[in-house]
Amino acid sequence: MSDRLAPTRLTPGDVLRVGAAGLRARPARVVLSAFGIAIGIATMVGVIGISASSAESLLRQLDRLGTNLLTVQPGNTLFGDAAKLPMDALAMVRRIGPVTTASATGDVDAGVRRTDRIPEEITGGIAVRAADGDLVKTLTGRVRSGTWLNAATEKYPAVVLGAVSAQRLGLSKAGGRVWIGGRWFTVLGVLDPLPLAPEIDRSALVGFPAAERYLGFDGHPTMIYERSQEAAVADVQAVLPRTVNPENPEEVEVSRPSDALAAKAAATGAFTGLLLGLGAVALLVGGVGVANTMVISVLERRREIGLRRSLGATRGQVRVQFMAEALLLSALGGAAGALLGAAVTVGYAYTRDWPSVVPPWALGGAVGATLVIGTLAGLYPAMRAARLSPTEALATT
Repeated sequence: MSDRLAPTRLTPGDVLRVGAAGLRARPARVVLSAFGIAIGIATMVGVIGISASSAESLLRQLDRLGTNLLTVQPGNTLFGDAAKLPMDALAMVRRIGPVTTASATGDVDAGVRRTDRIPEEITGGIAVRAADGDLVKTLTGRVRSGTWLNAATEKYPAVVLGAVSAQRLGLSKAGGRVWIGGRWFTVLGVLDPLPLAPEIDRSALVGFPAAERYLGFDGHPTMIYERSQEAAVADVQAVLPRTVNPENPEEVEVSRPSDALAAKAAATGAFTGLLLGLGAVALLVGGVGVANTMVISVLERRREIGLRRSLGATRGQVRVQFMAEALLLSALGGAAGALLGAAVTVGYAYTRDWPSVVPPWALGGAVGATLVIGTLAGLYPAMRAARLSPTEALATT
């Protein structure tokens, strides 16, 4: 009795060579099919990378600015009227043990204009505020041009402009003059932006004594900024209302500006799901393109399939060949898409001065997605090719 002939087994190298040969025979179609996969993967990697880069930038900003800043401002009375902070509120805050530094500002009923020729109703959205000498220190701010108020200059008509105020007034450096409350004030300095105190960016800051003397300021602070030891922030936050206004602590509002930046960092991914959905749609379209390419390839290569079958190739080997082609085609698109998505992330982060972050799991997910797409796209064409009988395939003209 003769032994049955056993079919030759294909090694992984053989599978790759056979699959690559099928793709090399149709380069234009391969490029167009892989392009659909690349667009889907690039969209998904880019969306995740840009979102992660934005969040990382905000978190680094939080680390630099600190999360130990608290603000105190007046709320409303029991009758709904606007409350006022006591005039000695700042001194009371500075007496709290864990507090390391504190400062205050007060709203002044005056407008600021570039010249005295501009109508009073045009304010440019700039508020005039009295400011304590420790404000820049407390907010860890920096004077971009000129100097900050000191014990001497805070008594005279001198002003320091926030970053936005200086821009709106057309002043990029210290040395000019602005019209405030019916008199000229010399611009002592211009501040850099203060992410934790955006209201200061839109302000013109004068000393408390000058505000009282020249602008009719009543001396009541309207915002107190304080920094305390990191471990004691929660305790300080709890005692601030009663410390600032022992008689009516309910009229005091305490907030933590860093919470807004933390919330913004968390919200950077709010639309990520939607954009990932769009990327998934593009990836699905690319997968359909791969499947279509493989089906057409089976139809065009019926004689090749029949010849291989007649020479001893099994159904399984034919199936493996076409699955390998589909996976290689998807992998080609996936690799190109991952590189494109990473490049988009790096380029966009560079333009926004963000750190470039492409999470490894995003690249791993891109590889996994391409393998899944390739498997699903190649399954039906591979099974169809394997079902062809040698005689039927060779008889095809």
